[in-house]
Amino acid sequence: MACSAPKPSKRDTTPKVPTTRTDGLKIAYYANDSLKKYFVYFKREEALAEKNQKRFENELKRRNKAYEDYIIKKDQEARSGLLSQNEIAMVQQKAQQMQNELMQFQQKEGQRIEEQTFKSLEAINKKVELWGKKYCEQHNIDILLIQGQGGQINFINKEMDVTDAFINFLNENQAQIEKDR
Repeated sequence: MACSAPKPSKRDTTPKVPTTRTDGLKIAYYANDSLKKYFVYFKREEALAEKNQKRFENELKRRNKAYEDYIIKKDQEARSGLLSQNEIAMVQQKAQQMQNELMQFQQKEGQRIEEQTFKSLEAINKKVELWGKKYCEQHNIDILLIQGQGGQINFINKEMDVTDAFINFLNENQAQIEKDR
């Protein structure tokens, strides 16, 4: 009896999506790598992030060198018999303090710069999204795709490429984009 149980009927899972346009969709794309390379605002923000990262690295090197120089100098003084046991203990304590400060600076400042860079890139992406919508409305584009290496789009016909025009649009509206902070 169990073998003759009725099989569940298959339900239609086709989505009910109404056709709203019969004249076809207008689909375009832009190359994300080109946007990063030629969109002036992006390049400037990226250069600022790199400048902050370089400043951080230089300050880290400077502090590390000061720490190393202090260790070398005090080690030479100790080997020459110029430091008492009490002074050696104080030197060790100061060296430990300098090392802790160096690690704290590296962690806190490194994290701050990373967060600042992330927020900047996130803000740029939001602006590109907003202005991408304006670009599509202006040119009656229904779908604007982003093409990039490792993305989900395998092939796009080159005739749909609006990269140069979209970047020009963004650069022409640079002042307004920057104002939208």
